[in-house]
Amino acid sequence: MPVIECDVDAARDRLESQGIEVESGNTDHERWRAEHGDATAVAYGDKVVVQGNTPRDIEAILRADGGRAHVYFDGGARGNPGPAGIGWVIVTSDGIVAEGNDTIGRATNNQAEYEALIAALEAASDYRYDEVHVRGDSELIVKQVRGEYDTNNPELRERRVRVHELLQTFDSWTLEHVPREVNDRADALANEAMDRA
Repeated sequence: MPVIECDVDAARDRLESQGIEVESGNTDHERWRAEHGDATAVAYGDKVVVQGNTPRDIEAILRADGGRAHVYFDGGARGNPGPAGIGWVIVTSDGIVAEGNDTIGRATNNQAEYEALIAALEAASDYRYDEVHVRGDSELIVKQVRGEYDTNNPELRERRVRVHELLQTFDSWTLEHVPREVNDRADALANEAMDRA
């Protein structure tokens, strides 16, 4: 559960400016609480604790706008095609800001890699980063997105278009291929998802 140290009055204003209703706390220690999507934010002293199945629903609103993030992604399928999963991680100078994983049904490894990249970029966009440095261990996907390789498969071409749309939401971005050991957290998250598939 994310804990955001911040000016809780400014955090309240930020939520209300997004049309989110903020209520009084349920205990003497709670300053206020708010629900949005599948997440609840509770303010205590100088911090906000975010709970729920998708804390990003509120956390992205509460975090400061802008800045730079490193984004890692990985996807895979057992059987190729087979049960597939994705994982992604967003890292800043403060450490891991957010991470996630999910099952995506039956897919190929390449389809899963694209889905992981899309999910990672959507999360980074939700957090309103200005600049993203994206890293993945799929040389094929990285080179297709950068235009160094062609994409003959219509499904992969469609996903590549979506990736480019998302990349355009940032002021600047880079995309690089890294060894699997550099991408170990995203890889572990993708494998956890495949274990559930």
